[in-house]
Amino acid sequence: MPNYRRADVKGGTYFFTVVTFRRQTFLCDEPVRTALRQAIERTRQEHPFTIEAMVLLPDHLHCIWTLPPDDAAFGLRWSMIKRFVTQHCAAALHRPEWLTASMRQRKEATLWQRRFWEHLLRDEQDYARHVDYIHYNPVKHGWAQAVAEWPWSTFHRYVQQGVYEKGWAGTSNSEAEEDFGEIE
Repeated sequence: MPNYRRADVKGGTYFFTVVTFRRQTFLCDEPVRTALRQAIERTRQEHPFTIEAMVLLPDHLHCIWTLPPDDAAFGLRWSMIKRFVTQHCAAALHRPEWLTASMRQRKEATLWQRRFWEHLLRDEQDYARHVDYIHYNPVKHGWAQAVAEWPWSTFHRYVQQGVYEKGWAGTSNSEAEEDFGEIE
């Protein structure tokens, strides 16, 4: 069994990818968005963190968090968030026929993939590249023709703050794909 090693930098800024189980496309549904928002708010009350950037797509989300200076427990936070969403949405989304023996033993549901991707951001260039990747993701996956069209993204906050112009990376094309391709 692999021994997963995670970054452990207190006060670090991390990029995350969290994916639904079997890439189900329910994350943008209103009840799930509401549960996710509540889960994040509740988790931040007990274990603060700052959301620097985020995009919610139907089957996965990307975000950047900065943790408090004395804390590196992002795994605890993701566990709390996933558990809350599962408890509030499982009645409509749980698929018992998909449960494996391992999932049954761990008392898991079928909403989330077990693990998540995390990357400790190294410097300002790494940070900027990941923020751009997050905001371009709906276009990359064909969910929008322009970044500004996608409603579930911190891109709109960045536009209000003057970081991006509203038409930034506006349409899906090969040049933009080269600029905002895979980073994982």
